[in-house]
Amino acid sequence: MFKRLFGAAIAATLLAAPVQAQQLAIWHDLGDNGTKWLNEVGAEFAKDHPGVSIRPISYPTDQWFGRAIGALNTNTAPDLLFNNYERVIRVATQTGKISDMRPVLAAIPDHGFLTEDDLRVATFDGKMIILPVQRVQMAFGVRKSWLEKTGGQFPQTWDDARRLAEAFQAGDPEGTGKGTVFGFALEAAKPRDLVHMLDLFTFGAGLRHTLVDPDGNVVIDEPQHARVLAEVLKTYGAYKLVPPDTINYSFNEMYQVIEGGRTGMFRVGDWNVAKWDSQAIKGDFLVGPWPRFFPDKQNAVVIGGMRGVAVPVNAPNKPLADAFAAFLLGKPAQQASLRIMGSAVRPDLDMAGLSERQRMFAQPKWALIAYDFPESTLPWYPELEAAFHRKLLTAIATPPADMDAFIKETAAEMRALVKQLQARKG
Repeated sequence: MFKRLFGAAIAATLLAAPVQAQQLAIWHDLGDNGTKWLNEVGAEFAKDHPGVSIRPISYPTDQWFGRAIGALNTNTAPDLLFNNYERVIRVATQTGKISDMRPVLAAIPDHGFLTEDDLRVATFDGKMIILPVQRVQMAFGVRKSWLEKTGGQFPQTWDDARRLAEAFQAGDPEGTGKGTVFGFALEAAKPRDLVHMLDLFTFGAGLRHTLVDPDGNVVIDEPQHARVLAEVLKTYGAYKLVPPDTINYSFNEMYQVIEGGRTGMFRVGDWNVAKWDSQAIKGDFLVGPWPRFFPDKQNAVVIGGMRGVAVPVNAPNKPLADAFAAFLLGKPAQQASLRIMGSAVRPDLDMAGLSERQRMFAQPKWALIAYDFPESTLPWYPELEAAFHRKLLTAIATPPADMDAFIKETAAEMRALVKQLQARKG
């Protein structure tokens, strides 16, 4: 009944003419699982839209950026784009051709499950640039067999995690030779790579901001923030607990280290679990909150992003693309999203059939903390983050003798830059 009402309402509101045989192209970067999910949703969509098929195309993230920006700017856009909100922001800022999805959302009769935070992060520069489809949870993962071989336990504190990383590197639990395995898998090549890792340790430690607060005040030299920043930088540099070329790693390289069995601790996104349960590390991992840094703060799993669907203003089949975007918030699409991708936004879904770790994400018993999404409220933030990244790379490449002095110096530079950016962009 819901499907019939939902399909009828959207069709009546969004489609001005009868649907003929058409194919909708949707570009994403979620790999095989994302393509499988969108194909399944497309088959459901076609039941209410005869003759319509969905063509999901997955690109590596870097290619997705280039292709999306180039296509929108040359009027060769796909019908839909699906990605993390901050990546859609980048496409929006470089093209100006992402639709405002507020009319599409208003036409959906059942969307009260979207929270104020969901809607806030979906909005950029006065427009809703995505419909929020998948909340992204990111937990801390540890290789289970490595713990058993080294006599360790899942780390509760940062000190635990650091000692465990050292034990992994010294003990060679994978049996491939010392110097071939590492304590952590991290990344640093681009601003979002390195600052994303810092986000996870910072928010996971119970702190609310990484670089700036919602008013644009720099926070990195506040005592607790400074400690997390110092330890993360030392993990890359002075502690040498990551592969030596991590300074050049982005997402793909980080995954190669994880899936190649070369690391003991790593980020586990809800979208990773289905694959890692059966392939790559084949279920040999435990998940939990990020390490605790401070006795007065609750450590947590991080809600670190929002994936959603965007429609280019020059989409070839825009009314139908709007209808499919709306369909992604319906129960059939959301149920498939939870089962295949490990995340969704609706709370009224069936949890049967999920693996143990998938259920841990779907029905979390751990503490959760949400990233504050400065990109969605401070238009100049990406430029600040890029400058911050450049500064941090110097501390990784050449660890400073006095980390506290480095952090204070960096904070002063960031405050000066904030003033310049605010004056320039308002």
